[in-house]
Amino acid sequence: MTTKRPLRLFARQELTLAVRSRWTQIFAVVFVALALAVSASGYVLSGGSGVQDFARTAASLVQIVLLLVPMTALMIGILSLSIDRGAAEVVFSQPVRRSTILYGKLLGLFEALAGAQALGFGAAGLAIYSQNGGEGIAQFVLLIGGSLVLTAVFLGIASLIVAGSVGRRRSRSLAVGLVVWLVAVILFDIGILGVASLLRSGTASRVLIVGVLVNPVDAVRTGTLLGVEGAAAFGAASLAFLRFTHGTAGAALLLVLSAVLWTLVPPWLAARRLERSDI
Repeated sequence: MTTKRPLRLFARQELTLAVRSRWTQIFAVVFVALALAVSASGYVLSGGSGVQDFARTAASLVQIVLLLVPMTALMIGILSLSIDRGAAEVVFSQPVRRSTILYGKLLGLFEALAGAQALGFGAAGLAIYSQNGGEGIAQFVLLIGGSLVLTAVFLGIASLIVAGSVGRRRSRSLAVGLVVWLVAVILFDIGILGVASLLRSGTASRVLIVGVLVNPVDAVRTGTLLGVEGAAAFGAASLAFLRFTHGTAGAALLLVLSAVLWTLVPPWLAARRLERSDI
């Protein structure tokens, strides 16, 4: 039996379970509602009415994606990948490498969450296109890509959290996941800016640049805003990063490299950890 066939079997099984999960269904409904609400209400604060175009909707949705998608991927990933010890003994006694089982489950979860997001982005996209045409659709597609990258990254992080606690209580893994989300999405930027404010200009810029690259949320935020609004929308960390790379091409290359590493390394480490675990 080739590795590809059991991988797809586990992916299909996990996709079926995830689609039936009420948590995935709740996420899909919430994401559709938020996407439609943002696309339809973007002109309210400026005194206007009607549906925004693709570019303005993408800019408005960035922060929602950065907050909601990592938390959902972490929580659903941990809930789905955490297996009781009795069930784990059955699952991992199959004549298939543990890494294949893990990668298959991750693939199925990614497909389920990507489908839920596709409903939200698709509903908003149809509403926008019917009112404003296709102007700015490239920026909207870039946001979708960033959302999918965050999904893959934080599913991988969820697998790394779970890999070391197979057969233990889910509550501990969920608590760790919540802390990871809080640090990555909220506290990291506050800490980096606080440290940078205490340093000299050159050192502070290097700290801010490192911060953009080592935090996947910052990397996706920077890349998305660069494509959607340009450098005018950047904060201090992103502007320092853009100056360091001498333009958008260099910035895009480093951001893509950061995203690829964050997507591939955590699942690989989780698989190695799982292979060595005593189950």
